[in-house]
Amino acid sequence: MLEKAEESIQRYVDSPEKLKKLYRRVLIVVSISQIFGGAGLAAGVTVGALLAQQMLGTDAYGGVPTALFTLGSAGAALIVGRLSQRYGRRTGLTSGFIAGGLGAVGVVIAAIVNSVILLFASLLIYGAGTATNLQARYAGTDLADQKQRATAVSVTMVMTTFGAVAGPNLVEIMGAFALRIGVPALAGPFILAAAAFILAGLVLFMMLRPDPLEIANKITAYKQESGYETKAVNVEKKVHNRGLTVGATVMVLTQIVMVAIMTMTPVHMKHHGHGLGDVGIVIGFHIGAMYLPSLVTGVLVDKIGRTVMSIASGMILLFSGLLAALAPSDSMILLVVSLSLLGLGWNFGLISGTAQIVDSTEPATRAKVQGTLDVLIALAGASGGALSGMVMANTSYATLSLTGGLLALLLIPVVIWSREKKQ
Repeated sequence: MLEKAEESIQRYVDSPEKLKKLYRRVLIVVSISQIFGGAGLAAGVTVGALLAQQMLGTDAYGGVPTALFTLGSAGAALIVGRLSQRYGRRTGLTSGFIAGGLGAVGVVIAAIVNSVILLFASLLIYGAGTATNLQARYAGTDLADQKQRATAVSVTMVMTTFGAVAGPNLVEIMGAFALRIGVPALAGPFILAAAAFILAGLVLFMMLRPDPLEIANKITAYKQESGYETKAVNVEKKVHNRGLTVGATVMVLTQIVMVAIMTMTPVHMKHHGHGLGDVGIVIGFHIGAMYLPSLVTGVLVDKIGRTVMSIASGMILLFSGLLAALAPSDSMILLVVSLSLLGLGWNFGLISGTAQIVDSTEPATRAKVQGTLDVLIALAGASGGALSGMVMANTSYATLSLTGGLLALLLIPVVIWSREKKQ
C-alpha cells in the first residue's frame, strides 16, 4: 500500500505535465471549498456583534464576538497548520472546517437557551472555520512556482466571494427561517454557517487527493537529492527571514484595521436607524471587496511586486478610515464606499503579505510556519475586535475609523525598511 502511494507521488515528480494538471485540480477543489467557507465566515461578521448586543444589553461588548471567534481562529490556525504539516492539507483543513461548523451549531443553541457563556464558548470554536478558510489559500500555492503564487492565492479568494457575498445578503431570509423553526432571528445566519463549514470540510476530505503539500515535499526532496538548487539555499536564508517578518507585519496591520472598523459598522448603523437589510448590503459590499478583486490583485502582485501592493494597501486603508469617519451616518452610499475600500485595502495587504510568506518558506516546514503566522494575524484581529467596541463606546465611530486609517500608514515605513535591507 505504501509502495503504491510512493509510486503515485513519483509520477508527479517525474512528469511536469501531470504536476501542472494536479496543480489546476487542487485549485478547483480548494476553490469549491472556499465558496462554502465564505458563506460560513459571513455569519459572524454580519450579526455576531448584534447578537451579543441583544443578549448582553450593551454596546460596550459589541466587539467581543469578533474578538472571540478571531481568538478561536488563532488557536485553530496553529492546530490546523501543524496537522497539515504532519498529515497533509486534506486532514488539517477538513478538521478545521468541521470544528467551525460545530461551533456555529453551538451559537444557535446558545441563542435558543439565551446562554451567554455557551455563546462565547461556541464563538471560540466557530473561529476554527474562519482560520481554516484563510489557511486554505496556502493549499493552492503548494504546487505553484514563484511567478504563480500570488495568482494562486487570488484564485481561491475570488471563489470565497460567492459565498461571502451571499451570506450577508441572506441575513433576512435566514432570520425569517430561524423564526419559523423557533430560533431567534439573529441566530439564523449561524444555521447557514454550520451547514456551509461542514460542506467545505466534506469537499476537501473527499476530493483533495493526492495531497498537494505531500507532493511538494517529495519534489523538494528529489531536487535536494539530485543537487538541484543547493547553491541558492544558504544565499536566500536571510532574505527568507526578512520576507517572513515583512509579510507577517503587512498582514497583521491590515487585519487590525479591517476588523476594528468592520466589527462596529453594524452597531453604528443600527444606532442611526438602519435595519438588518441595510447592514447586510453594506457588509456584503465589504466582503465582496475583500475577495472579488483577488484575481486582478494576484496578477498585480506577481507582475509589479509585493512591495508596491503593500504600500497601496496602506494608502487605501487610510482613505477608507477617513471616509468612514467623515461620512454622514445616514448615507448608505458613503458607508458602502468606505467599507468597500476597507475590504480592498485588506485584500491588497493579505495577498501581497501571503506571497512574501510563501516565497520565504520551504515545503518541509511551510504549513507549520504558515499556521504560526496566521496565529499572529488572528490575534491581531481579536485585538482589533475587542478594542473597537470599547473605543466606540467611549469616543465615537468616527474616532475609531480615523485611528484605524492612521494605523495603516505604518505599512509604508515597514516596506521601506525591507527595501533598504535588500540594497
